Amino acid sequence: MGALAIGGEDGGCGTWRRPAFGRGSIVTRSLAPFLLALALTAPGAAWALDASQPPQPMEKIPLKLFKSAQQALRMGIEELRAGDSKSSVEALKYAAEGGQSLAQWKLGRMYADGDGVPHDDLKAYEYFDQIVRNYSEDEQDRRDLAAVSNAIVAIGIYNLNGIANSPIQPDPGRAFELFMYAATNFGDPDAQYNLARMYMDGVGGLEKSNMRAARWLALAAEKHHHPAQAVLGHLLFVGDGLPRQRARGLMWLTIAKSAVHGPKNQWIADLFNKDYAVAGDDDRQMAALYVGQYDKGREAPAAAEARGAAGIPAAPTVALAPTAAPRLPPASAPLAEAGSSPGEPHD
Repeated sequence: MGALAIGGEDGGCGTWRRPAFGRGSIVTRSLAPFLLALALTAPGAAWALDASQPPQPMEKIPLKLFKSAQQALRMGIEELRAGDSKSSVEALKYAAEGGQSLAQWKLGRMYADGDGVPHDDLKAYEYFDQIVRNYSEDEQDRRDLAAVSNAIVAIGIYNLNGIANSPIQPDPGRAFELFMYAATNFGDPDAQYNLARMYMDGVGGLEKSNMRAARWLALAAEKHHHPAQAVLGHLLFVGDGLPRQRARGLMWLTIAKSAVHGPKNQWIADLFNKDYAVAGDDDRQMAALYVGQYDKGREAPAAAEARGAAGIPAAPTVALAPTAAPRLPPASAPLAEAGSSPGEPHD
């Protein structure tokens, strides 16, 4: 297999040439320019930092207190669980230096959020970059796959927006390729949602395609991605460019609204309230029926064995396959951040 090559689409969403990984680092073979620094970009050069502005090397952690990188990772996670993010930093840095991808991911999130450390997007980028550069399809550890996928999405977002006062400049084309890779190879719902947003908004000169946007939203929505559910629901309810499916649109909006809370997700509640207010009684009643079917479908995996023994088939989920979708104003729904924890270390 060759090194990572990203470009195009698959599965009815365009022409997708499946990328491949070679043995060793993600950047050691045919597409070394692609993820050599994962969007460490100087103007006109897609994946290399400006040589005149190299990033500062990661801090070295003294070889004390920790017998191994794995032990340091465990100590760092225990301190995080105890609510002591500041004390966890030394252990996590030691583990990250030892190649522990989960430690690199956690440090990336901490620097991105300013959690226990000063907010520093460039440092966050560097930790996420370490994860992806060290990833190999030939020698993959399934425990690390979620961290790799999260890191690719995070770097895609940094490429989309750029990092102020750094060599990382906005590169929507590279962001699209990263989202596409994570969406198709990892089935990452954040990546699928972000692809849909780019298609709806025509970001960076990307040709708008409502059909492709709706398909990516449907994939993410079925994985319980609440922003995707909300946007898909609104698109189906409005029906601009596709037959209106108000009841099904309300179904997705209801599911999304009931699952999220807080000011960060207020836009979901706003979409629901706006569409629900103009819906007819028939649409509301049918939407409630669809929600019930959806909930039964979610229960099916846990009860599959019992149902099978009784000869009762599992209740199906509500499948949506819209053929087109209207554009939503960019401010209506934010891009998804790569924020889901990849998990804890294993023995």
